[in-house]
Amino acid sequence: MASIWTRKTDLAYLLFFLLHIPIMLVVDFAPLYPDAIKPIWMDAIRQVQIDNYHDRFFSSPPAWFGAYVWMEALFHLPFSVWAIGALVRDDSKLPLGMLIFGCQTFFTTFTCIADFLSWEDYSLQEKIDLGTLYVPYLALGKGAVPSEPI
Repeated sequence: MASIWTRKTDLAYLLFFLLHIPIMLVVDFAPLYPDAIKPIWMDAIRQVQIDNYHDRFFSSPPAWFGAYVWMEALFHLPFSVWAIGALVRDDSKLPLGMLIFGCQTFFTTFTCIADFLSWEDYSLQEKIDLGTLYVPYLALGKGAVPSEPI
């Protein structure tokens, strides 16, 4: 088994998962927490994204977007936690998990991009700004799909 330090793609995904877990817990899942236990700063962080990017998915999300948040909570979070260890130990089950993660990430992100590109009241610059947030996830999803048969 090669060290994680020599497997550059795996190392990149390891860093992604390490960063993405706190982002999911603090930013993406904020609407799922009851107000009684949700710290005020969580909404403040989300407000920064709304103010800077005019991200309608965060300010007035369509009904289907809630399903995406739940998919992230029920699949991405547990998978991300598992993937950290799996990447380090070069687990043989990782390619199948990454295939599922990659497909789900690619298609949900593609849906979001297609939706915000249709927002007629947004300028080209606002759409480009949103793209800087969403397009990297599209690439991450595509890159997670194994290039060789599983």
